[in-house]
Amino acid sequence: MQLGGYLIDFEVKILDENDLVFVSDLRNLGIQRNVALTLVYLSNVKEASSREIEIGTGLRQPEISLAINFMSDNKWIDSRMIRVNKKGRPLRVYSFCVPMETIYAFYELKAHKDYEESVLKINQLKVLIQKKDYT
Repeated sequence: MQLGGYLIDFEVKILDENDLVFVSDLRNLGIQRNVALTLVYLSNVKEASSREIEIGTGLRQPEISLAINFMSDNKWIDSRMIRVNKKGRPLRVYSFCVPMETIYAFYELKAHKDYEESVLKINQLKVLIQKKDYT
């Protein structure tokens, strides 16, 4: 990677097949694709810049920004600025500030709420059908 005339050598984790299965499982729970990919990527590294997430996940910058904003709003990640070669604009890097269990609990609670809402709607329909006597 070249920044301001300097060549910087760094390694980027690329999601492997097991990671993509994990992403698929998260997607099946209703988690947005960009959030699932970013969650899995950050769970594999200590910290990462948006550019590293972009390379490692194949997401575009706007998709990463949306995922980062969602995770920041839920207080799942921290960010900090680092200087590269003490020149140019600082780079923002992201890392988890909560254990993955906290994130699992969030989605588990959401799934329970969604289920309860569905059951409530079905029961409301049953009551309406009985009142109208459609049978």
